[in-house]
Amino acid sequence: MNRCASSLIALASLFTLAGHAATPLSQSKGTAMYWTQEFEHVLPLLGHRNWILVVDKAYPYQSAPGITYLDTKAQLPDVLSRVIADIQTSTHVKPIFYTDQELGFLSEDLVPGVDAFRTELKKRLEGNDPKTMLHESVFKKLDDASKLFNVIVLKTECTIPYSSVFIELDCAYWSAEKEKALRAKMK
Repeated sequence: MNRCASSLIALASLFTLAGHAATPLSQSKGTAMYWTQEFEHVLPLLGHRNWILVVDKAYPYQSAPGITYLDTKAQLPDVLSRVIADIQTSTHVKPIFYTDQELGFLSEDLVPGVDAFRTELKKRLEGNDPKTMLHESVFKKLDDASKLFNVIVLKTECTIPYSSVFIELDCAYWSAEKEKALRAKMK
């Protein structure tokens, strides 16, 4: 990809993030790894209160402003690992992970392959202590967040229901304790 094309892609990402409607950023050049280039351009722009969603194939295309979609054409565990690695190398954000509570109640008779998926997901999220919440509760949080902050949705090829991982970004260099101390000093 030449420098001009890369600049246009980065500029399109910026306009998409600043836009007023949910916007898909589609694959280019027929490569399934193109989403990683887009994600690398977007991650430095994200910060505290932004969200990154690594979602299953049937995740809905929402119309809320502030939501950007990337079609990864990849498997959910692989996309999740890449996102975690990219966040870990950033100096400005840290992740808070959420998964759907419903995933823990699915069984092999309802969803063949769910046990293997849960095992793989646990392995990929090791050390990150994900919180679980009902699927509808996650949508409420995202609805509220997307009114003011950008949400990046990474669609995957996963066909396991309730398999999505929701990542709320927090500031990596400022903690709740420091904020509380600052507010006390300001009184």
